[in-house]
Amino acid sequence: MKIMIASDIHGSYHYCKKMLDAFESEKADRLLLLGDILYHGPRNDLPEVYAPKKVIEELNAIKERLLCVRGNCDTEVDQMVLNFPILADYCILQLGENSVFATHGHKFGETTPPPMPKGSILLCGHTHVPKCTAYDDYIYMNPGSVSIPKENSHHGYMTYEDGTFLWKDFDGNTINSYTI
Repeated sequence: MKIMIASDIHGSYHYCKKMLDAFESEKADRLLLLGDILYHGPRNDLPEVYAPKKVIEELNAIKERLLCVRGNCDTEVDQMVLNFPILADYCILQLGENSVFATHGHKFGETTPPPMPKGSILLCGHTHVPKCTAYDDYIYMNPGSVSIPKENSHHGYMTYEDGTFLWKDFDGNTINSYTI
């Protein structure tokens, strides 16, 4: 199974379309969204082509292929217009021998991990910075941001297939990789 992982769309129709185009060209089975789907939040500038209603339409059209966790900018009002669950604080995936704790990153994060079995992967968005760091007890991974990358990082996403995570930009370039 191939999974595409993305975070922090923040209502950008322009980058939502780029993400969905990448999802189709990756031929991924599922798209895991790590929160902050519709609203840009008070600390961020408006993303390019801020059009949450168009983002709603695009994502609802593929609702059966989405997995999603709640970001700090996602609310019950957003759930009223999105036809897939978005309000779970986390989800746990089993990828081979590895447990993956997927969350947005504002409650549990790189320096504040949840209780997990040793060797687990903590998968977060929130910081808008792509990252992969192996700690003694867990591996922290972040796909960065679809629409508002920070610290001079790229607009992008991650994929997981056959034990390998890849960080990619929307031009299809692989930026980083990690094999479990």
